[in-house]
Amino acid sequence: MKWRNRRTSSNIEDLRSTSGRKTGGKKGGIGIIAVALIAMYFGVDPRIIMSLLDGTPMTQTSSQPDPNYKPTAEQQQLAEFTAVVLADTEDTWQALFQQMDRRYEDPKLVLFTDSVRSGCGHAESAMGPFYCPSDKKIYIDLGFYKQLKDRHNAPGDFAQAYVIAHEVGHHVQNLLGISRQVRQAQQGLSEAQANAWSVKLELQADCFSGVWAHHTEQEKHILEQGDIEEALNAASAIGDDRLQKEARGYASPESFTHGTSQQRIYWFKKGFVDGTIESCSTV
Repeated sequence: MKWRNRRTSSNIEDLRSTSGRKTGGKKGGIGIIAVALIAMYFGVDPRIIMSLLDGTPMTQTSSQPDPNYKPTAEQQQLAEFTAVVLADTEDTWQALFQQMDRRYEDPKLVLFTDSVRSGCGHAESAMGPFYCPSDKKIYIDLGFYKQLKDRHNAPGDFAQAYVIAHEVGHHVQNLLGISRQVRQAQQGLSEAQANAWSVKLELQADCFSGVWAHHTEQEKHILEQGDIEEALNAASAIGDDRLQKEARGYASPESFTHGTSQQRIYWFKKGFVDGTIESCSTV
């Protein structure tokens, strides 16, 4: 991906020098983390949910700036890369919203290390990147990029860009009122039925990330050989079926909240090929 020497976004909040000190509690499995993410989406502190699920006391966290913190050259390069991708999403969605006679509100992207206090509650890096609708911010520990490469075997800068664009896709859903519509539709449903709606929301965010890639390539010609394959590989690597099979040896479709690997690949490709919001009608 051609990203060097291009505009960086000013909507970055760098909290990496703030370290969290945790006492008590223990790590939960991938199922607990998934439930915690759902809780966080609805504005519930995920520590409470995790505590109820695994029977451990709620973790206490304190944070304070580290005056001696200095990012490595690699970390700083990742931060710059993230700022460039965020700037690209701003350009794409501002133009698309203008076509709809609407105003696009840029999200903030928060860089953190280990843990962070968001508008949706406390979160740890083990939960992965996430979007909080309450404060309209995206949160990411840059260490996730290494995890994407090493644990999920999905390396590459465009794979990383896909992750950012996906979270921005959730911001777009929030601005368009789609997220609210899904939350209303989920009321009174069984867990499996509510999960099905969550899958629709996540697949649409994948499609929106494809829309971003479509327009950014048209306007800025950023793609290099293998970039789209990197994004598709990342989409496949974090499908519910694949993650559950890796974690426990089998998959439970009724518990899926993000979609299968095949679904995630399909919707990213659809957004990339069609390049329109209308093409992403999963909800």
